[in-house]
Amino acid sequence: MNQPSALGFNDSRPKTNVRLTISANNLMDLDVFSKSDPICIIYEKTSGRKSTTMDPIVVETWRDRQWTERGRTEIIWNDLNPQFKITLLLPYFFEETQLLRFELYDVDSPKVGSDMSSHDFLGRFECVLAQIVSYSTFRGHLGGKSDIGSQIKQKDKISKNGSITIRAEEDEKNEKVQFDVCGEGLDRKDFFGKSDPYLNFKRRFDDGTSHMIHQTEVKPKTLNPRWATVQINTQALCGKSVDRPIIIECFDHEKFKKQDDIIGTAQTTLGELLTANSGEIIQIPLINERKKAKKSKYKNSGILKFWNAKIVIEPTFLDFISGGTQLDFAVAVDFTSSNGHPSSSNSLHYLGFGVPNQYEIALRAVLSICQHYNSSKTFEAYGFGAKLPGHHSVSALFPLDLNTNNASVVGINGVMQAYRNALQNVTLYGPTNFSPIIEQVAKKAHKMINSTARYQILLIITDGIISDMYATINTVISASGLPLSIIIIGVGNEDFERMHELDSDDSLLQQDSRIAQRDIVQFVTMRNFMNRNAVESGYLDTDSVMESLAREVLYEVPAQLTGYMKQRGFTPRTSDNPWQRDSPPDEYDPMMDIIQNSRATAPPLYPVYR
Repeated sequence: MNQPSALGFNDSRPKTNVRLTISANNLMDLDVFSKSDPICIIYEKTSGRKSTTMDPIVVETWRDRQWTERGRTEIIWNDLNPQFKITLLLPYFFEETQLLRFELYDVDSPKVGSDMSSHDFLGRFECVLAQIVSYSTFRGHLGGKSDIGSQIKQKDKISKNGSITIRAEEDEKNEKVQFDVCGEGLDRKDFFGKSDPYLNFKRRFDDGTSHMIHQTEVKPKTLNPRWATVQINTQALCGKSVDRPIIIECFDHEKFKKQDDIIGTAQTTLGELLTANSGEIIQIPLINERKKAKKSKYKNSGILKFWNAKIVIEPTFLDFISGGTQLDFAVAVDFTSSNGHPSSSNSLHYLGFGVPNQYEIALRAVLSICQHYNSSKTFEAYGFGAKLPGHHSVSALFPLDLNTNNASVVGINGVMQAYRNALQNVTLYGPTNFSPIIEQVAKKAHKMINSTARYQILLIITDGIISDMYATINTVISASGLPLSIIIIGVGNEDFERMHELDSDDSLLQQDSRIAQRDIVQFVTMRNFMNRNAVESGYLDTDSVMESLAREVLYEVPAQLTGYMKQRGFTPRTSDNPWQRDSPPDEYDPMMDIIQNSRATAPPLYPVYR
């Protein structure tokens, strides 16, 4: 898979377009002789901290340069329960925090500019795009002038400002045309044998040029080939137009010549191909223009036959998420002695006031994205490579929450508290073994293999080279057929060259005679992001580092999830009948995560310290 650069992204990176439909209920009536005339304006936070905070809003959004308007609805006259017809199309990136603000105003005139000072404020709702796509239909209480609103929960009473409902749909599906094709009576091109035919499918553009979109396999030594079932993206093939010409070329593959011999060319359209269904077969002759010009009785150079044609839509990541698929998340923190003693300012585990260390930056960067895809708000947190209080031997794996001896913790704040508590109580030791944690999480993932309800992600943060590389590779290969993705972040200045062996982007991971079923590992080094940020400003902006880090390490997760589901033949549930989503524990308080986040990144800028 092509990856984004560790040092930044460009606009060409893969994305999904999401269309938002907006409605509101029980809005305030601010007009004297009629009802309010609402309009909804949608803004996105494009600079500064991208996470929601508890700070009161003191600058109107339309004045705040950190927010960019992404679109607005039409005005609905005299209506406190508007259903807006104008929808909003936004690019969606799984690996990003995309913070949105929906603001409703009672307008005083048909012309509404960017200055909203003359229009009455009705309410505001703020959330990240991930929350909307996770629920497909997302409802929120509208907040007042200084408030951001909140998600509506069961049995909630409607706030005085009313409520907003936002529905998300993928704008374009991955649509493909699928059909079976064979050839009959092809021309013989080899002097001592039959032809070795294959097909090229080309898109014809308006200027007369063409571009190859798909090539079949070669069928050796036959004049009556039957190729494997063909699947081609309809957007790439013909722009989804049923009438645009599609060029089909049939070639004879030549092993010992520089150029393959053309057998013949045919032309069709998507519309014609789709008639080859329900037992119908369409036949298209292959024409060799040079041969036709030489022979007066020339008919064709063979026939292509098509049948079983249909449009298929491959499920996307958002299809599974809106169908209730939850991302379970586990973290594992390296407590080996090579990190340095936590009391030393040179330690990678050093806990300075207002200055998060690299482990905390990595944990929060990934957790802040993944939390929106698991409604339970519960994570599994482990440590490895340390001696626990009262123990003389090293624990290869232990729950990060030493107080309860339970790997499950609640919320981002729960993970961060467990990490800091463990640091103050364990003795850093060694070695750096990955296989125990991968085996532990793989056992959980194995229980998920019979449905699309859950998918497991494991984050490992380490400062050193793996001590059990052979065992780790074997464990990863064994886990490659499970609903599991593994993210490894290397912190500090160690040479992590061997770690890239696990991240098999170019070829599947293999060892001895065993080969992984798919690529499930993503490895990055933290210093790439910290060094770049420091070079640009001389200071370390932890918000920017977390944003860039999350983009890189989570980039492959959607494709890994859909790849696994396709391999298993699974299809998602519909958004109308999703898997039942878990509720957070009673002790979960989302405000605590917000408070903790504000403290962890304040001040956001400080001199580079390692």
